[in-house]
Amino acid sequence: MPAAVDHVQLAAPPGAEDLLRASYADALGMTEIPKPPALATRRGCWFAAGAVRLHLGTGPGLRPSRRAHPGLRVTGIEAFAARLEGYGVPVTWDDALPGHRRFHALAPVGNRLEFLEPLGGSEV
Repeated sequence: MPAAVDHVQLAAPPGAEDLLRASYADALGMTEIPKPPALATRRGCWFAAGAVRLHLGTGPGLRPSRRAHPGLRVTGIEAFAARLEGYGVPVTWDDALPGHRRFHALAPVGNRLEFLEPLGGSEV
């Protein structure tokens, strides 16, 4: 039985690595992590922040998803949204999940990302 999510793989168009670095490392504040030697020759970039791991694969035929998305828990969601907007990333607030503040944003290559923060220790 699964115990935890190890990582989420997102797709990006060929040659988008520099744009991904600017978005995920700079705007989101994640750290690019090296791939293991056996995977280092494959295209794309891997990023981490705490226990969160996002693998961005690039290549022909890969397209970002505007519907399927990771839901990333943050603290200080208002400040985090302002940070993204400061990098030119528009955010769309959504109050449809009870007990949470949340918004969606599109990464520069088009992947949908959801950011959420429980209110008062609320969990889903």
